[in-house]
Amino acid sequence: MRSVHRSVALAAAAIAGLAPAALGTAAVSAAPTAAPAVTGCIRVTRTIPVGAGPEGVAVNPRTNTTYVANAEDGTVSVISGRTNRVVATVSVGLSSFPRYLTVNSRTNTVYVSNQDGDTVSVINGRTNKVTARIPVGRDPEGIAANPRTNLIYLVKPFSGRAWVISGRTHRVVAKVGVGLLPEGAAVNPRANTIYVTNVGGNTVSVINGRTGAVTATVPVGGAPLGAAVNRRTGTIYVTNSGSNTVSVINGRTNRVVATIRVGASPDGVAANPRANTAYTANSFDATVSVINGQTNKVVATVHVGRFPVQVAANPLTNTTYVANFAANTVSVLRPCP
Repeated sequence: MRSVHRSVALAAAAIAGLAPAALGTAAVSAAPTAAPAVTGCIRVTRTIPVGAGPEGVAVNPRTNTTYVANAEDGTVSVISGRTNRVVATVSVGLSSFPRYLTVNSRTNTVYVSNQDGDTVSVINGRTNKVTARIPVGRDPEGIAANPRTNLIYLVKPFSGRAWVISGRTHRVVAKVGVGLLPEGAAVNPRANTIYVTNVGGNTVSVINGRTGAVTATVPVGGAPLGAAVNRRTGTIYVTNSGSNTVSVINGRTNRVVATIRVGASPDGVAANPRANTAYTANSFDATVSVINGQTNKVVATVHVGRFPVQVAANPLTNTTYVANFAANTVSVLRPCP
């Protein structure tokens, strides 16, 4: 069942009694800052052809490798960060519809959430081979790994839960109830804290990784989809696709400290802890907004391929990768020389 998350976001708006045009007023806790009128000095340095319908993208900084989930042809493209070329294509099943993926950088293992396959595929990052398929039931979506605990967190929208998978045994070890229609997940390994976006509730659930308990529920903007953590500052960035904003959450207080206007229908978000920046993929206007983590302002807007959905950053190379769903490409972003 291909319940693409943009449809889920609109369904959530209907549940809340909102028309799509009214989503911008839903649950925004602070007045958005104005979008910039100029484009800063971040540029696309390469456009990489990948498989059909690329969605999820994740980086292993230790190996300088990027992984892209191609939903429409059931593959994962493996990109060398040195050459910015596809060096391998891994099949996870033609009808599996892989949408999200994550990397455990310590074990060099990739986990792929297959929405139609009702499984998580496990890929060995050294051999680029599928080593296991974990059955997880209907419609798995967002996924995130904690490399310190070797646990993987998988979001199941229609169950309202986050499933916890052991990276050692490849078994589900816990299920945590979160909010309405959960979609995205992000992990702060240092704090052992997990953040889950709830499209239907316009909230973020905060999970203690040690106890498995939800310790806070944070109101954000309309139809939140993506989440990313700056591991150095402990700041969480959440894209509100219905509000065209990003909610900035203080990881110590679990409160929204800023709401930033970005492009149209922001989806994926990535944080670069070394540069103290965040990047949002704005699906409806084919741009990426670059946010300064110190000022919480958009400092650059970069045009990429058609319908960008997910984004990942490699802090060691200061490179950002954007999956363009309708263009079957990945845009590579770097600061201007």
